Amino acid sequence: MTRNTPSDKRLVLFDIDGTLISTNGDGVRAMMEAYTAIWGKDPTDVPYSMSGKTELGISHELLALMGFTRAQVEEKIHHFWEDYPRMLTHHLSPKRTVVHPGIREALAAVAAHPDMVLGLLTGNCEAAAQVKMEVAGLEGFELGAYGAHHEHREELPPIAVEEALRHTGHHFSGKSIVIIGDTPNDIRCGRGVGARSIAVATGRIPTSTLRQHHPDYCFENLADTGALMDAILN
Repeated sequence: MTRNTPSDKRLVLFDIDGTLISTNGDGVRAMMEAYTAIWGKDPTDVPYSMSGKTELGISHELLALMGFTRAQVEEKIHHFWEDYPRMLTHHLSPKRTVVHPGIREALAAVAAHPDMVLGLLTGNCEAAAQVKMEVAGLEGFELGAYGAHHEHREELPPIAVEEALRHTGHHFSGKSIVIIGDTPNDIRCGRGVGARSIAVATGRIPTSTLRQHHPDYCFENLADTGALMDAILN
């Protein structure tokens, strides 16, 4: 009889925006409304890329471009964590929220696998992530590392590992940690813990660009569940 060993276990962490779903700009619109309501200035037209960043990092960087100090951001950031998810509920709808090809099947396969723990590693704060997953009808996530936890995305994988240890009693390390995302930041963020990276070009960045950042695997989309599971398990 073949018996599974700890090395067979996988902590599988999915990014949200561009990887699981796209919101056709509705998520960004909700975010801009929250910034405007809390800090009194509309950042919509400020040249800035949010790609692969955490909401805490975005808040500091974007508002700094508008002249706000770190102290001014930190003074009101707790309002943002409350108001932004609430505004998301008004902006998002199932009709306009796109679930990318193969995602439902991929999540079901990972959740059903006895040696896999399904989680989120996302730039969204936890409440925003919950709103987006509810609108998209995606479920089964056992844990997560979120965008309010740290300004820098590379600090999220260790948080997810600690969450998994508390949740399962198993310490995941190296290639047993699998990070799936659509940006170079998703690829890079797990290198400090030696994670396996799976890039997918369902966001705004093509596979040719993603491959330049040397992910372990790169897919156009996740429609081939078998190929994805092979990449996770190797």
